[in-house]
Amino acid sequence: MFGPPASTALLDLVGDPVLTLRADLSVLRANPAAREWLGSNAAEGWRLLRNAAGARLETWLRDATQAIDAGRVPPGAPPLKLADGQRATLRLLRERPNWLLHARLSAVDPGEPPLAEWLAVSPLPAMLADAASGTVLRHNAAFAALYTGSPRHLNDLPDLLQALLGWHRGTPLPALAAQRAQDGPLVTEAEFIDPQGQQRWLQARLRLWRSNGRMLLLAVLEDQSPLHERDLAHQQLDALMDTAAVGLATFQPEAGWLKAHRKGSPFKTGAKQPIGSLQGINRDIVEPTSLPEFERLQRALKRGDAVEVRYAVRHPELGRRWLLTRVAPGLLAGGRRSTSVVTLDVTAQALAENALLLRAESERAVLDSVLVGIVTVGPDGIEWMNRSARRMFGCELEDVLGQPMGVLAPDDDEHAFHTEPGADVFECRLRGRDGRAFWVIGNAVQTPREDGGTQLTYALLDIDRRRQAEAQSRMAQASLARIIEGAPLAITLHEAQSLRIVKLNQAAAALAGRPEAALLGGTPAQLFGAEQGAQVAADMREALEAQTVVQREYHVPAGSATRIWDTRLLHLAGVGDSDSSGPELLLLVASDVTEQRAAEQARLQAAISQRELLVREVHHRIKNNLQGVAGLLQQIAARRPEVAPVLKEAVGQVQAIAQVYGLQVGATGPLLLKRVFDAIVGSVQRMQGRVITTAAEGGALMDDWCLPEAEAIPIALSLNELLGNALRHSNGAQVRCQLICDMAGVTVEIVNPGQLPEGFALQNVKSGVSGLGLVRALLPRRSAILSLEQQEGDVICRLELIPPSVVHNPGTRASF
Repeated sequence: MFGPPASTALLDLVGDPVLTLRADLSVLRANPAAREWLGSNAAEGWRLLRNAAGARLETWLRDATQAIDAGRVPPGAPPLKLADGQRATLRLLRERPNWLLHARLSAVDPGEPPLAEWLAVSPLPAMLADAASGTVLRHNAAFAALYTGSPRHLNDLPDLLQALLGWHRGTPLPALAAQRAQDGPLVTEAEFIDPQGQQRWLQARLRLWRSNGRMLLLAVLEDQSPLHERDLAHQQLDALMDTAAVGLATFQPEAGWLKAHRKGSPFKTGAKQPIGSLQGINRDIVEPTSLPEFERLQRALKRGDAVEVRYAVRHPELGRRWLLTRVAPGLLAGGRRSTSVVTLDVTAQALAENALLLRAESERAVLDSVLVGIVTVGPDGIEWMNRSARRMFGCELEDVLGQPMGVLAPDDDEHAFHTEPGADVFECRLRGRDGRAFWVIGNAVQTPREDGGTQLTYALLDIDRRRQAEAQSRMAQASLARIIEGAPLAITLHEAQSLRIVKLNQAAAALAGRPEAALLGGTPAQLFGAEQGAQVAADMREALEAQTVVQREYHVPAGSATRIWDTRLLHLAGVGDSDSSGPELLLLVASDVTEQRAAEQARLQAAISQRELLVREVHHRIKNNLQGVAGLLQQIAARRPEVAPVLKEAVGQVQAIAQVYGLQVGATGPLLLKRVFDAIVGSVQRMQGRVITTAAEGGALMDDWCLPEAEAIPIALSLNELLGNALRHSNGAQVRCQLICDMAGVTVEIVNPGQLPEGFALQNVKSGVSGLGLVRALLPRRSAILSLEQQEGDVICRLELIPPSVVHNPGTRASF
């Protein structure tokens, strides 16, 4: 609300009667309209009106004051019928510690707002509109300056200005429509460009005024741009002062030093004053060679002149430092003079300048060794050429020094060396001073010089060989396109994302059995058929992610037959025109290998049959030869009784090996363990002339366990030695042998009467050529377990075999 005395002045401008009431609702002040309504003694007129209105007015005043103090919406005032025939509608507002009573007389035009005069004199843009229809009722000159034309409706205003005024799609904003009488105005802000092109940050204060069923929108706008610019300037200055390693101070001739940077400088003198500000630097620490510059700084500071001085000081702790002080005079508000003094430690810069000189020499040496020709042109002509440029133009720097760049170009006004260089890369033909003609590609870069001028640096690359290669490449591409079109291979190009065909040759059309025009833009399913389409698409996705060629074979139905296509898939990234990156494509190359695969399969089957025949023949001959060797050993044993036991043992071993080779005749793959077991038991019985009681346990599992080819002979020899050992130590008693098969593996259990030596341990038996020593040497360590134990009068030998010493029969379907 308004505060005195501005409140009284504004109320006097209001056309409706307004009373200022005390806490007891008696009249404190009345505006002219109220005195005209109630009489010159407004307090007495108000008392008479309350008496005339009676209980209805008193009840409403009591309820309204209680509701407003409690923060609730007050009830509507009862209409009062006045003696002169007018009707008055009252509205009570809180202005602590008093109350404001506003009266709307029926004789007053309801469409005329009470603040119309205020709109005319307000320096801020203001506007009054009908919130229901959007009609602009009144606005002032400041508001009219925000747009061109004279709109009669809110919809005629620019969209951004409508949003500022709380108007959206022909209706007020919900937040504005929900505004209550006791709520403050709705504030909106936005960046707006006025008709003069100036960018402003406007803030609008909006309020809806409801009266007699009519709803008016009152808006006052304020340009916040100067405040934003001021705040931004303060923020930037504070950030600069907080983060920069500089000293900052302000000096006024009449007041001296006003303010120094609060964080000071990174340098401190013995008096703990910031050396970054001028008052922290005295003549004692300035080096003698820099005293003239320091004195020039002092004179400029006294006269208020702008100056920039660089000088050296000898700091007691940091040693020799270089400082740069800049004096910038200015005027404050009211015409007062002020001087800002900034001091910066430029020691690193001074050191860097020396390093920069060394670096420049190093860069010149590097540029002189590159393969790109580099020419530097200043205002007076060519200044420097590297070795590649001198070799390219067939001249030395002295030959063209100080001449324009055009001296190295043909007599062509349109040549890049004769025209003003731009930022684009150019390509042109040159002729060296030795007569050689060649093509170059290059660009020109404009860089500043130390003296404040500019220079041009040309970078030129000899592309004569590249242009020849490009011409050859174009010829090769044309030839390749003709070859691809006539090649017997099916070749297609697919778009990487959709996998649709973008190009194909006649062989690919023949593969699909459809014309080329019908296949363009088609899917892999249209090329390889619906059955293979999903698989081909999946393989294409895999090829897009891979960096190598993906090879697949597809069986494509062709009438009653099936054709086999050997296909290669390759991801081509960025294939397109030379001036663009191009789309990503997928190359598919397929060849019909049906006859080739059939011939390979026939050759493979013939080779397998021939190999099996040769293997059977070899196994048969090995068996016969081993049996012949066994016969010779038996004959020698008969003639030499002293070595008969040893030879008899060797004959048993040879017979065991012969049995294995005999079983392999006519068989392919692993040998059935049961057959090997039966063959070895039979061979031992014949050699020893003894009967071994055998048993098998496992049922169908007997045919599910086999011996790999590499393990057949070692396990057969081990079983032969274990059985022979049991017969030798049984003293003629019965020997039992049992084969047990289960899901985990196979166990051979041999039982013979006997007694193990005291302290017998199987791990102490040394490897040898017979008996347990041979068994330990032959058995695999990880997949075969041998054990001997004494049970009453019997010795039990167990040989447990697990994969990979035994394997499942590949011909069975049992699942383990």
